[in-house]
This record gives sequence, structure tokens and C-alpha cells, in this order.
Amino acid sequence: MKENLEKRFLNCKNAQVSIFVIVAIVILAVVGFYFILKETGVSAIPKEIEPVYLYYLSCIEQDTSNGALLLGQQGGYIQQPEFSPGSEYMPFSSQLDFFGTGVPYWYYISGNGILKEQKPSLVKMESQLDEFLEEQINLCDFSEFEKKGFELSIGDVTAETTIRDSSIDVSVNQDLVISFGSSTWKGSLHKKTVNSNLGKFYEIAEKIYEKNKDEMFLENYGIDVLRLYAPVDGSEIGCSPKIWQADNVKDELMNALEANIPAVKIKGDYYKLNEKENEYFIQDIGEDVDFNVNFMYSKQWPLKLEIWPSEDGLLKAEPVGLQEGMGMLGFCYTPYHFVYDFAYPVLVQLYSGSEIFQFPVVVFIEKNNPREALDVEGLPDVVPELCEHKNTKLEVYTYNTNLEPVSANIKFKCFDTTCDIGKTSEKDGEQVLSALFPQCVNGFIVANSEGYKTGKYQISTIEENAVNIVLDKEYELELGVKKDNNEIKNDYAVITFTKESEVKTIAYPEQNKIKLTEGEYEIKAYIYGNSTIKLQGSSTQKCVDIPKSGILGFFGATKEKCFTLTIPEQVVSFAVSGGGKQNYYITEQELKDSKKIVINADGFGIPTKVEELQVNYNQIEVSRLDVRFE
Repeated sequence: MKENLEKRFLNCKNAQVSIFVIVAIVILAVVGFYFILKETGVSAIPKEIEPVYLYYLSCIEQDTSNGALLLGQQGGYIQQPEFSPGSEYMPFSSQLDFFGTGVPYWYYISGNGILKEQKPSLVKMESQLDEFLEEQINLCDFSEFEKKGFELSIGDVTAETTIRDSSIDVSVNQDLVISFGSSTWKGSLHKKTVNSNLGKFYEIAEKIYEKNKDEMFLENYGIDVLRLYAPVDGSEIGCSPKIWQADNVKDELMNALEANIPAVKIKGDYYKLNEKENEYFIQDIGEDVDFNVNFMYSKQWPLKLEIWPSEDGLLKAEPVGLQEGMGMLGFCYTPYHFVYDFAYPVLVQLYSGSEIFQFPVVVFIEKNNPREALDVEGLPDVVPELCEHKNTKLEVYTYNTNLEPVSANIKFKCFDTTCDIGKTSEKDGEQVLSALFPQCVNGFIVANSEGYKTGKYQISTIEENAVNIVLDKEYELELGVKKDNNEIKNDYAVITFTKESEVKTIAYPEQNKIKLTEGEYEIKAYIYGNSTIKLQGSSTQKCVDIPKSGILGFFGATKEKCFTLTIPEQVVSFAVSGGGKQNYYITEQELKDSKKIVINADGFGIPTKVEELQVNYNQIEVSRLDVRFE
């Protein structure tokens, strides 16, 4: 009896202890959740308000995805480096034109022959994504909720992003108050994790770039192409001169590049290696890549080719053996040696599903040799010390196009360093900022004012000066796109508005608003429709002549060496089905009086084969757009 009572007592005691443990855990969880909410600025959300907040988070997610897409398409830039044109001597600008989109080179040769580098850092990419989000989040449209009786108060926004391998962590600081009936909720810090391969893409892209910078494998492939498809060094048995046309040599080289560059692969599992000889095209960056990496070259891109000696577009080699005193040879042979300066772009694309990251580089072969690996002028990283040494006094006046004073925030940009200077204030009926600036040659004073396009003024801040900056009034309009006077439904469009060196790109219908100022624009539209063009896979045997070993090789004897190049089957799921371009001067009166700009393009039909795809691209350049304001 006593033993039973003791057992019951112990069981009750254990049960009580278990209950206390559970209660303690619950209390700790509640307290922890409370502090998490307090830290993030988000309190418990009433159920009736929850859909509005989820929509707000979806805006953050979509804007982040759009920003990541722009970063990937434009080599890690949203706001691109200042455009620098090429020249007749060196035809490469600071950007590669890829189907109408300017992609900044990570490595290129300027118009005056200087090797330049403009690879963005991950920190710079995050900074540009932050700025992009701060602009886009305020465009989140709550009108449908407001029609249902919701009231919203939205404050200023700051954003901070962290780009990781497979995601982007987003932290948005913005006061948000949502009311519905008797319920009110407010929050200030909003966090979202967005799925994205941008970080991993950049990591692999950087490894590819650094490997080529150190080992110059693209230049080495280029030298092989040069020696296989153009006369460089060699000799032929014969007693007549050997003549090549420079234009034919150029065509052969471009065709060879277009055929061979896509064969370059990064070690991984996204391709099939049919022949051991194809290992020649494989580059090991220290890890296996599990998504697609493409290397591209197009004959439409700029190319530099100079050949010495040449005369009137001809390369000529004279025979040896006919000259006096050389009859003892008993035969004739024609030796040749030509020196090339050969430069061309290669676009590196990394993609998985709908995500892509691409960057171009210029491959430069100088006097038959790869360019010097370290002979580079790079864009300097941010140097905070510059902003600490302000010793040149300037006065900055800001106006609108009617020369009326406008209040503006003033910054100063020198290379990649931007310093906050201050804000203009009223003085004698003017808006002026009198302040000290860092010394810099060819820097930019940047003026920002709400409702106006950012103004820039180039100046060398070596001596005191007064500067007038005129800001263009900016108008936000709704954008509509039509094809053959019909609203596009299942299609999507890419519309570019180019004004001088400024380019605005809209992905419609995801983006349906645009900010414009008065001026002359080139408007270009690419409309894409669903397509099922199948690019058949192919296996091609490539054969080249290589010198034989021994004395026969010395006299030009060759043997044939072959390898197999396999290109996998591909499907083009979206293809150009309409579009065009139009130069149009947009007046400020049109912008004032209108709420919407409508672009109507011609339809070309959905292409069903590769030849029609190219025809449709060509039609963009000759088809006109109808532009009207409503």
C-alpha cells in the first residue's frame, strides 16, 4: 500500500514538472517572438489587413527580382558607367550592344588604345540594387485596396540588400500604416528573402574573368584561330608568289570565331563531351559548374584587324629559289610571315531557367601575341578619404527650364567616389549652395530634386567657380503597348527610350509606367511572342592541317587532324513577333496634358524557323512605331 502511494506521488510530481517545463518553453517563445517583432518594427497583423501587407511584400519581392534581372543582363550594373565611344583606330565603346541593350565591358580597349577594366564589385551591385528598390518600392500600387476602404500612410524608404549564392536578403525601412474600419496596423522594418542565383552567377563569372585575366585562355584560343584560319607563319612549295586578300582573311576569321567560340566550356555537367580531343575547349576554374555557361561571338559586333605587311588590301609572299645564286636548291618555296593586331568581343553568359548573368570582354591579340595581362587602367574603388579633403569653394545655383529657382540636393562624383555636399537654400531670390568641394579633374556636380530629372555638370574643381544647373521637369506617364492596334495579351515587350546618352528600358507589362522629360527620343520596341523554334543539335567534324614532325614539317608538309564538335539541341521559346523604332520629339506640353503614352508597333508574325527569326530582328530597324499621347 505504501509503495503504491509513493509511486502515485512520484508520477504526479513528474507530471507537474513536465507541465512547468512546457509552460516555461511557451513563455520563452512568446517573449522571444515579442522581441523579434519589436526589433523588426512589425507588430501582429490583423487578419483583415494581412492581404495588404502580403501584397506590399510581393512588391518588394518583384522589384528585387526585376533589379536582379537588370543586374544580370547588364554585367552587374543597373546604373551603367559613363558611356565612352570607340574610334576608327579602336572600334570598342565602353558597352557591347547586345540586341539593343548596352552591356558594359568588364575589360575593353578605349578609343585611344588604353586597356580599361570596369568589373563591378558585389558591394557596388548591392548598392545599386538598394537605390533601385528605393525608387521602385514607392511605385507599389495600392489603388485596388483603397477602393475597398483601406487607408494607407507610407513614409520615406531606405533599402539594404545582401546578395547570397541562391537568394537575396532584403531589408526595407519604411513607415507603413494600414487602416481598415476599426483596425489599424503599423510597421517600419520589412524583411524578405527572394530566391535568386545572382550571387552564384557573379561568383562564377568573377572566377571565369580572373582566370582569363591571369591565363588569357580566350586570347590563346584566338591565337589558335588566327594561326589555323589566316596566313601567319609558314611556307609553301612553289615558284609563284602567294597572295591573299585582306577582306577575305577577315571574313574567314570572323566565320571561324563564330563557329569556335561557342565550343568553349567551363568544366561541369551541363554539356556532353563526345571526343577526348574536345577537352581542348574545356576550362577548369576550380569547381564544377552545374548551370549553363555560354561563350558568344557575333560577326555583327565590332572587330579590329590590322595586318603587316600589306599593300592595297593584299598580303603578298614572294618565292625563294628563283634568285641569282640560289639555283643549287633545285626547287622553289614561298615563305611568309604576317603580323596581326586582332581584337574582338566575347560575351560570357551564365543562365539557369529564366535567370541570366552576362558580361563581355574584349579579346586582344597584339603583334601575334596575347595582350599584357597587367597593362590595365581600372576604375578605382570608392575612396572615402577624397570626401574628407574639401578645399575648393564653389557656388551652385539650380533652376528649372523656365529659369525659376529650384531647391536641390547636391553631390559631387569623382570616378567611383560620390560625396554628399549639401542642399541649396534661398538667398536673394535664388536657390544656391556655397560649399567646399574635393579637388578632382573632370568630376561631376550632381543635383537631385523631387519631380525633376537628375542634373549633372562636368567640372574640374581646381579653382573657385560658380555653376548653374538647369533641371528638366520629369513627368510620370502610364505606358501602353499595342501590336497592329491590338493590346498585347500573352506577349511581352521591351521598350527603350533613348535621349542623348540616357537610355530607359521598360519590360512591359510588368512595368507599365515611365518618367520622361522634354526632348528628342529614339523609341525602339521589341515585342516577343511564344515560339517553338527548335534548333537542331549537330555533331560536326572539324579538320585542320598541322605540320608534320621532322624535316618535312620544316618544308611545309602537313597532316590532317580532326575532332568532333557537338552542339546540343535547343528550343527558342520566345521570339520577336513585332516591333519597330521611331524618332520622336516629346514636348513638355504633351507631357503636361497627358496621362498615358501609347506605342503601337507592326506585327511580323510568329517565326517558325531560324531564318524567319533573323528576318524579324532585321524588320525592327525598318518598321516605324505609332506614338500617341492620351
